[in-house]
Amino acid sequence: MKRIMWLIVLFCSVPLMAADHLGVYQHGTVVRMRMGDCAFSHHGFMTAMGGMPAQMMPDACPEYTLVSEKVVFVIVGKSSNQLIPLADVIDFRIHRNELAVRVDDSRHESKFSIKEMILRPDWDLVQKHIADQHSTHQTESDVAMRTRE
Repeated sequence: MKRIMWLIVLFCSVPLMAADHLGVYQHGTVVRMRMGDCAFSHHGFMTAMGGMPAQMMPDACPEYTLVSEKVVFVIVGKSSNQLIPLADVIDFRIHRNELAVRVDDSRHESKFSIKEMILRPDWDLVQKHIADQHSTHQTESDVAMRTRE
């Protein structure tokens, strides 16, 4: 009877351990992509700050801006073939100082290095400031064009 009880307890705890291993996914939207230097994602902080050796050509790796509900991440792929579609809602989780991304309910996760993180309200404020600066610059350009005419 004791063995049966232990088996039941063990059986019930296995799905919980598996769920803990997988982690809870958050949802986010990729709003920006650019190709950047891979040095940050491959070799860490010291190599990135120390510079690349002269004989090595830096690779181009994708750098994404991922906007979630509370935090905005700038993540860098480890190779040039780690592509994520823009404007798609993706599932992600933080795993061992990296961001594990799952696109379109695929079974495979892609790992990205976290380059920057900022709280969402702060990021929204910066974006508003940039938009205000752009509209002010545009208005000044329009006024300058009209005065020349």
